[in-house]
Amino acid sequence: MKKTGAQIIVKLLEMQGITTVAGIPGGSILPLYDELYKSGIRHILVRQEQAAGFVAQGMARTTGRPAVCLATSGPGAMNLLTAIADARSDSIPVVAITGQVNTALIGTDAFQEADTFGLSFPITKHSIMVKSPEELLTAVPAAFSIAMAGRPGPVLIDVPRDIQTASCEFDDWPELSSSNPYKVRFRTPESDIPALLRKFCDLLLHSRRPVLYVGGGCNSPAGAQSLRRFLELFRIPVVTSLTGIPVVPRSYTGNLGMVGMHGMYAADCAVHDSDLVFAAGARFDDRAVGLAEKFCPDAKILQIDIDAAEVNKIFEADYAVVAELERTLPLLNEFLQKALDDSRSGQRKSSPVSEKAAAAREQWFRTLVERKESDGCADCGRPSSGSGLPNPRSFIAQLPANAEKGGLKRSDIIVATDVGQHQMWTAQYFPFEAPRTFLTSGSLGTMGFGLPAAIGAALANPEKRIICISGDGSLLMNIQELATLAEQNCAVTVIVFENGTLGMVRQQQKLLFEKKYSASEFTKNPDFGRLAQAFGIRFADANENPEWYKTAFTAQDGIRPCLVRLRIDPEEDVLPHVLSGKPNIEALR
Repeated sequence: MKKTGAQIIVKLLEMQGITTVAGIPGGSILPLYDELYKSGIRHILVRQEQAAGFVAQGMARTTGRPAVCLATSGPGAMNLLTAIADARSDSIPVVAITGQVNTALIGTDAFQEADTFGLSFPITKHSIMVKSPEELLTAVPAAFSIAMAGRPGPVLIDVPRDIQTASCEFDDWPELSSSNPYKVRFRTPESDIPALLRKFCDLLLHSRRPVLYVGGGCNSPAGAQSLRRFLELFRIPVVTSLTGIPVVPRSYTGNLGMVGMHGMYAADCAVHDSDLVFAAGARFDDRAVGLAEKFCPDAKILQIDIDAAEVNKIFEADYAVVAELERTLPLLNEFLQKALDDSRSGQRKSSPVSEKAAAAREQWFRTLVERKESDGCADCGRPSSGSGLPNPRSFIAQLPANAEKGGLKRSDIIVATDVGQHQMWTAQYFPFEAPRTFLTSGSLGTMGFGLPAAIGAALANPEKRIICISGDGSLLMNIQELATLAEQNCAVTVIVFENGTLGMVRQQQKLLFEKKYSASEFTKNPDFGRLAQAFGIRFADANENPEWYKTAFTAQDGIRPCLVRLRIDPEEDVLPHVLSGKPNIEALR
């Protein structure tokens, strides 16, 4: 058969099960768009290429499968790179396909030429510059396989325009395989895993103050199920990284919350006082660890991670397994069950540390969330400044209950956030119960992530309601995507906390720079109500309307999206806050 490069790409995308892509067309990728027009693949026209990458992330983060974004050469591809770097940092499988100038023009400073391959190389899991249409027959399947093999991540394919229009002849379409053509190296040998896990089991059973540290590597239904079984057998306190938050249900009594710079104080204390830390799919990043020598000074460390580069990077693990959590945790559970049966105990009782830390968590939660306004408002807490504005922690903690009042089930909710104070409050106080329900830019911390990621999540989960929690600083970074949201009529509720500042920046200037607020306060904000109206989106003012949730979570007149504005006090801080050079247990509280 004879096909053009563009036809090959579209067919292979269809064979991979891709039904939706996001992007913006341009001259160097128009041949591919012409073939997309003839296909059954749905295209989401975003308003800026960065958003295309985040839409793809929203789809990939909620499904666990690779999603696709498109951009043209030069500025189009360069706009996309921020979202690609973000996907790399948080291990999200995304396949980005970019157009490039004609092969003969590469290196001549042609119109809209940029070295996309070179620029993308440090921020992708793999980058491919295609030099012939025949190469696409292997490059596209390889991209999907590499994106998912081992630690997931983004793969970029750069395709010159003339390669998209050139034809080649071949006999059959390639067979799709789940195996990785590039063998994943540095794994623990299969024969060594059982003995290592038995050692894990022995150390866990003989520890006095063990703590389970859960990361984003467990954020899948299979990973979460295996962890829940582990905790049924071995009830120990749990702390999480930012991306590991939804893995263990908030309702689990031993769940102490997030650890680190803005983690829950009980979680930081539990890790500091532990004699053993079991890190499951968690890397010891700087925001979680803080001052490394004071993180868990007297603890042995057990670690299971898919990426050998994350083992022994910050802490030397006493025992480590480099393999998939979904495969190794069930085996560890078998060994634990047998050991408990042999000892006739059946189940490990909760450790004293778990009970102590859980009590500290509940006390802290009540202290911050249950403060009432001076006028007796039952739905809001009063900030420390006495301004009478709502307590954002209370507002976030009550979102599931208010969504139920608006007609939703709690299981119908997926939460996306931008980056800043609202992100940390959400991490601390939203009661997550299931994996893949919390979408946030963790490692890269990209403002502007929330809205397009929420759109992607809505496209991949049409039966759900996506709540995007943002701030006035973050939302305005990709505000143009409200047009995409309205156009697609997605079931997304955008909640913007308006305090007229870059809240997290201002907080650090307040605590570290003697309240010299340099370029962190806005002198003019838009009217978010009129802004929503201009985009054709419903609006609710949570300060003025106590029944705002009736508008926020139900479609009206066929319009599903809604923007909710909540004014909060700029003096509200995210606490705890660990100052630079201080250990987590000395956090400002």
